[in-house]
Order: sequence, then C-alpha cells, then structure tokens
Amino acid sequence: MEYTNLGRTGLSVSRLCLGTMNFGPQTTEPDSFAIMDRALEHGINFFDTANVYGWQTGEGITEQIIGRWFAQGGGRREKVVLATKVYGKMGEWPNEQGLSARHIVRACEDSLRRLQTDTIDLYQMHHVSRSTPWEEIWQAMETLVAQGKVLYVGSSNFAGWHLSVAQEAAGKRHFLGLVSEQCIYNLMTRYVELEVVPAAQHHGLGIIPWSPLHGGLLAGVLRKMTEGGAARGAAGRSADALAEHRPTIEAYEKLCGDLGHDPADVALGWLLSRPGVTAPIIGPRTVDQLDRSLGALTVTLDEDTRTRLDELFPPVGAGGPGPEAWAW
Repeated sequence: MEYTNLGRTGLSVSRLCLGTMNFGPQTTEPDSFAIMDRALEHGINFFDTANVYGWQTGEGITEQIIGRWFAQGGGRREKVVLATKVYGKMGEWPNEQGLSARHIVRACEDSLRRLQTDTIDLYQMHHVSRSTPWEEIWQAMETLVAQGKVLYVGSSNFAGWHLSVAQEAAGKRHFLGLVSEQCIYNLMTRYVELEVVPAAQHHGLGIIPWSPLHGGLLAGVLRKMTEGGAARGAAGRSADALAEHRPTIEAYEKLCGDLGHDPADVALGWLLSRPGVTAPIIGPRTVDQLDRSLGALTVTLDEDTRTRLDELFPPVGAGGPGPEAWAW
C-alpha cells in the first residue's frame, strides 16, 4: 500500500480510502467485518463513514457496525484513521440537523458512542450550512478538539469559495481549520477542477473523491451487463446516464481493454494521478470487490492515454482551473 499525507497535515493515510456506505443496507454485518479486516490486511488505514449512513433516521446503523468491529480489539481502532460526518438529519426536531454548535457537539457525542471510540480522527461537515456563521461552527469544533474528541476537521460538498471563507475565519481564530474536502470527482464529473481543487491546493487541503466510478458506469458496466453482473450500473439514475453516454462508455471500455487494465482500475488510477487528490473512496460490497480495487495502484497512464481520456470525458470548458477554463 502507498501512503500520503492528508493535505498539509502530518497524518499518513492510504492512497485508497475505504467507504462504508454499503455497510448495513447492502452488506451484512459479518461481511462488513470481513471487508474491514481485509482492508487492514491490504494496508488500507483510512476509513470513511457518516452518521446518516444506514438510512434510518437517528440510528447511525453503519457507525454502529464499525463500532462493534472496533470492539473486537486486536489493534483495529489503533490502526484506522477514522473519518465520519455531521450535518444530516438525525431526528425530527429542528436542532437535530445542520451545523449549529448544539448539533455539532451532540452529533459528535452520539457518533463517538456508536463508534465505541474516544476520538474521531477526521470530523467532516457533510454539507455547507447557509444559516450558521463560521464563528459558531469553529467555536464548536475548537471545543471538540480541545477535549480530544476530534483531531482534524474536514468538509464535504463545499464550493471553492466556501473553503476560502472557512479558512479565513479559522485563521482569525488561530485555528488549523479544514484539512480536507470530500467531493464528487471522477472522469464523468469534473466540475471541481474549476475552483474546488485549486482552492483546496491553495489552502493545503487534501481532496477525497467520492463516487470515483460514477455509480458503476466507469467499472466496466457494459461488460458486466453482458456477463449478467452489473446491477448497480444498470439501475436507476445510472441506467439513465448509461443510455445517454453509451457510446462514450463503449469507447472507454475498449481503451481499457487495449491498455490491459480493468476499467475500474483506470478510473481510480486516473484520480490518483490528479493534482491534489489524497485518496479516492472505494465502496466495496464484498471482499472480492475490495481485493480487485487494489489493481488501481498498479496503473500508470502515459500522456497519450491521458489525452485520450480527456477526449472521451472532456473537462469543463477549456479544462484546468478558472478563469482560464472559461476565459482568456
């Protein structure tokens, strides 16, 4: 396994991050335990979850599963860089969601209890709050850091200007502020290259891409459909996107075949080569899917291949950061 620092911090994390959103709804608890154990065997030390995962309001099903896995001991908790999130609806009352100081502190306490741990390594705001001042947010986070309940703070789904405003407010308080931004980023969704990635690099934030395979469309969906095994990429919104982009996906899978790599490995390998990216989030439903994800670490894309990928999946505008992407 390869490791890198999380943004400008001294924290070492694996180049692949284990996403746990399937634990509970899609993957049984025993199978979730097996995936986490195998992740450690592979050297993956970066685990990502959220208090809303499990999709039963207020239950934190996925966090509970991870907590019971930690409780088995064997150095599990000590080896893992644990990331979870706050923002989503955790109850029916108005203060049981969002980024008020009250909700941040209470949600942290609840996550710690479910996760059966004393500390959250990376506490991420799952969405920007448009109604809470940064002074209030940072005061709450500072309290949690001072108490040792949180070590680092991250964001998710922020715009570039949100990152800058957040860091400006943190700097005035002499607080470390954000160390990472978790955002949707893949070959088919490249908006963050305009301003989010440049802002993150400027402020020393690591980029943690979610949905790196765009709902399975970049994981060899056409081949899997032929083989009868593309349930995710052939259903719901993914099916609509496949219908819209089928010629591109066909060309992509042919390119990957010519390269001798699995399409999922090429998509992850491309992200790993992008500026500012710390670790794409992989969300395996089985141990076998986890094992196959590690092939991405062996992928090296030459300039011709990167050019061809840009032709198949054009960046926004002229490519690269703004304003050059849309202006002279």
